[in-house]
Amino acid sequence: MSRTSADSVPRGYAGKAYGSRDVRIPPVGLAGSLQIPKNAYALVAFAHGSGSSRLSPRNMAVASALNDRGIATLLFDLLTPVEEADRANVFDIPLLADRLVDAVRWLDSQASVAELPLGLFGASTGAAAALVAAAKLPRRVGAVVSRGGRPDLAGDALDQVHAPTLLIVGGADFGVIDLNEHALARLRGPKALQIVPRASHLFPEPGALEAVIDHAARWFQHYLAPAHSVPTPRPQ
Repeated sequence: MSRTSADSVPRGYAGKAYGSRDVRIPPVGLAGSLQIPKNAYALVAFAHGSGSSRLSPRNMAVASALNDRGIATLLFDLLTPVEEADRANVFDIPLLADRLVDAVRWLDSQASVAELPLGLFGASTGAAAALVAAAKLPRRVGAVVSRGGRPDLAGDALDQVHAPTLLIVGGADFGVIDLNEHALARLRGPKALQIVPRASHLFPEPGALEAVIDHAARWFQHYLAPAHSVPTPRPQ
């Protein structure tokens, strides 16, 4: 069950009034949505998985929950409609990672969020893109969370990731569990593997996505909140 009590919100955060705007990420004008809660204390950029987009209902649900906890979010398309027509691009991890890096650099040019601690949330192939981006931006990325991800596709970049990383996998997603375990061993910073019991790859089971939200929110709150005001998350 997702924790929504006051003790899950960092001290100093108050209010849920949002600033929302549609954006275009340069240099190719990728469509995105930037949500900024009142008194936001952190920012998370999302990298969706293969066959998905900024309108992924699962990522939108996670982003909304993070907004409720005082974390600004950027959901955006990693590919243009023309690029999406070529399935090879969906699995081009270097390309997807570069698009995520471009998005972070754009965020850093926006006065409303430029000073906020930054996290990355990746799903499926987007998790690999998030890890490659974290390796490229070691001084900027403060935490990474993967949901049902393929972190193994990050390849040699795994050995360069020092950002605290949480890998969340469904307990019934057997092949992906093994891939996440091997990737976890290569990460250099604080890390954890969280298995959601009985959940499959897309976490459609009752309570599964809520568990993902709970684990992700606590990870980001701990590593991105000022003075680490939330207790250290522990895998269960």
